[in-house]
Amino acid sequence: MDIEKVRNYCLKKKKTTEGFPFGKDVLVFKVMNKMFCLANLNPPYTINLKCNPELAVALRERYEAVIPGYHMNKTHWNTIALDGSIPDKEILSWIDHSYEIVVNSLPKKEKLILDA
Repeated sequence: MDIEKVRNYCLKKKKTTEGFPFGKDVLVFKVMNKMFCLANLNPPYTINLKCNPELAVALRERYEAVIPGYHMNKTHWNTIALDGSIPDKEILSWIDHSYEIVVNSLPKKEKLILDA
């Protein structure tokens, strides 16, 4: 998995925007102005994804390349090293999970805009 593949996948999601609110080294993907993925553009390449707390712990125990979210709430975010040790399919499903968590937490008014 590489950053460009992550970027292309994230941008296919409904109402997703990208930007650099934390500087030129971290690409942030948002849905309805809420972050769901952060990508470190400098080696070692990593992404931060929002995650259900129980699943976050399970993934950290299962994969050496998954650690508590760097500079994030460590209960709800994981940092994933894009070092080739985790199948792309798994990482893409975690991106989906992160996006869905954020969408499910949106106020009803924003969900209606998202669904329009």
